[in-house]
Amino acid sequence: MTDPWVALEPGADPAERVRVLHRAHETFTEAGTVPRPVRGVVAESWRRSARAGVHPDGAADVELTGSDLGARRAEHPLAHVMPLFRELLGTFASDGRHLLAVCDARGRLLWVEGHASTLRQARRMNFVPGARWSESAVGTNAPGTAVAVGRPVQVFAAEHFVRRVQPWTCAAAPVHDPRTGRLLGAVDITGGNGLAHPHSLGFVQAVARAAEYRLALPVPGRRAAGGPGLAALGRDRAVLTTEGRRLGLSRRHSEILVLLAGRPDGLTGDELLCALYEDESVTPVTLRAELARLRQVLGPGLLASRPYRLTVSVESDLAVVERRMTAGAVTTALAAYPGPLLPASRAPAVVRLRRRLADGLRAALLARPDPDLLADWVHAPWGEEDVDVWRALAAVRPTAVNRARLAALESELGAPGGRARREDR
Repeated sequence: MTDPWVALEPGADPAERVRVLHRAHETFTEAGTVPRPVRGVVAESWRRSARAGVHPDGAADVELTGSDLGARRAEHPLAHVMPLFRELLGTFASDGRHLLAVCDARGRLLWVEGHASTLRQARRMNFVPGARWSESAVGTNAPGTAVAVGRPVQVFAAEHFVRRVQPWTCAAAPVHDPRTGRLLGAVDITGGNGLAHPHSLGFVQAVARAAEYRLALPVPGRRAAGGPGLAALGRDRAVLTTEGRRLGLSRRHSEILVLLAGRPDGLTGDELLCALYEDESVTPVTLRAELARLRQVLGPGLLASRPYRLTVSVESDLAVVERRMTAGAVTTALAAYPGPLLPASRAPAVVRLRRRLADGLRAALLARPDPDLLADWVHAPWGEEDVDVWRALAAVRPTAVNRARLAALESELGAPGGRARREDR
């Protein structure tokens, strides 16, 4: 059986297939139908591209440049495996007059390297670092389609949706975080029609698997150099990583550490009492007992008193997102945001922090309506009823599905004129 993810079956004539695909592409752009022998994966991608409003004569936009691109590269997990990509694919790309490209989970190219003359040709279609090559931006292409479907895929010649990309052939495979399964991006090889071979797809898939294996290995000294870390976003109970230990915390201990991590100067007993408890009848004795239990969990020397404070700097995921927001790096801030801060917490100070962070992210989204970022937000549990963001998404990506969802949500919540989103739970 022919592999549907490989562009050309054995024995196929590449030149003849190019001619057939050009006719099929013209038929689709004119009539909306996909004739044979267009592969199913390509036909579905063409339909998604059309629904997203991609124009066949369009071009990729460069969205990250200069310091923004440098910051995104430095903070991205795939930076740790770029030496591996260069070792395994770099020489192949350069010797074969191809390009090695790596994109993030939203299809933004972070690295594009390879043969000098091929790089010059690629610049004419904005296949450059910082450009968005998601399927929703430039239609069918290997890195964009690989992150869209979560599978390794080849795209051959006129299978590309945008005409100026059709002289090229590419093969890409997604790369996932081996610990969480989260999509990190894709690794791609781009060049001429000679890449339309099963070996190139198998090769890039093997490179992606090697990268995942490398990412799963511990990096000596990484946590020690950075100090303790606190993960409290998108989870009801925080996790503290310190000195090789991974400590799952109770809800109350999670709240205490989140507050103390953000206040290096510490909090008095009265301040902490007001920050943690809605019930004013809770006594200082209750708080002292809770702190004594937390001190036993943490071990000696980490929690001091008078005022209550952490004796070492603890880097929280909350602080990471806030720092990126302050720097204006909205994309990287959202990439580091797995969900609301301790969503089940009712501690007054935690609720304020949670709302402040979510409101800041929403405001940044609405100020620069990026369709992919907006879609990520409304399809996450915390954003699925966010009318304002749905409205912004429907404006920049007016698909039937988006318009229908917005209409239903406005009717359900009584918007416009009603609440923009449900109250913070």
